Formats: sequence, structure tokens, C-alpha cells
Amino acid sequence: MARHLDLMRDTGDRLPAVDDPASYTSARIWHCKYETLQPIGTFANLTSLSIATYPDASLDLLMPLIHLNELRITHLPKVASLEALRELVKLRILSLATLPSWDSSGKLTVVDSLSSIASLPRLEELELFGVVTVSRSADELLTSKSLKRVTLSKFDGASEARIARVYAA
Repeated sequence: MARHLDLMRDTGDRLPAVDDPASYTSARIWHCKYETLQPIGTFANLTSLSIATYPDASLDLLMPLIHLNELRITHLPKVASLEALRELVKLRILSLATLPSWDSSGKLTVVDSLSSIASLPRLEELELFGVVTVSRSADELLTSKSLKRVTLSKFDGASEARIARVYAA
């Protein structure tokens, strides 16, 4: 039986231990105060994961989640590399975003490259809101063989236009 983990605004500093984490197929971890999400890797059969306020500096702890079809992360201020996402080869939907309050203040999450996203063989839908490369170019996404819909914000206007011509939302 598929199970859903739903943690909302938990004030504890650790992701709570659960019986049989492999029995969960979906999880939402929403604005909790955890110091790390490292234990999420034990939820090996997750197909859907939503996180708001990602506390870690690396996405490496998501690498064991090879069954993920959908990943949504809002507010990942410490993350500078998306390379670990390359391992999530079943991913079809990916959304990475800054908090709406960051958007209005112009704050961004700057990552080194989008090549790991472009290489995902099944990725069809991508949203990047306030998560940009240093160059503010999204042209690396043009190499994707699977993307069908891309929605971007805060990238260079010319780059956004090129992406929009190829991947109309």
C-alpha cells in the first residue's frame, strides 16, 4: 500500500523517523525547521517529493531517490549545483523556485549549470523561478531531447525568448 508523508511547519531539528520508509511513495516537507534532510534518502520508493525550505547546501542526498517522477523544491538558498539531479533519470516534472518574497526583493539562487537538467532523459516539464545560472542564460536546456514545456523567470531576456520558441508553455 502506497503511503504519503506530510510534514508541515515541524519545529523539530530532525526529520522524524518513520516505520518502513520504503513504503512511502510521496512526501511533502513544507517549511520545517530541520537542520538537514539527509534521512530522505531512505525513502527509496518516492515518486513524488515536494519541499519548501531546503536546508542543505547540496542536492546529493536526493540521489538515492531514483524512482522520482516529480520533484518540486521552493527555497533552496544554499544550493549552488544541480549536478546530483543527473541521477534522477525517471524525473518527468521538475520545479525549482525561490520564495515569492525573494522574487519581489530580487534575490536569486545562482547555480553553476543547467546541463544536468538538460541531460535528464524523461524530463518533460521544467519550471525555474529565480533559480538561474551565473550568466543568466538557459541555453543549455536547448540540448534536451525530452523537454516539452519550460517556464523561466529571472534569466536573460534573449535566452528566455530562445527557450520559449522551442518549449512553449
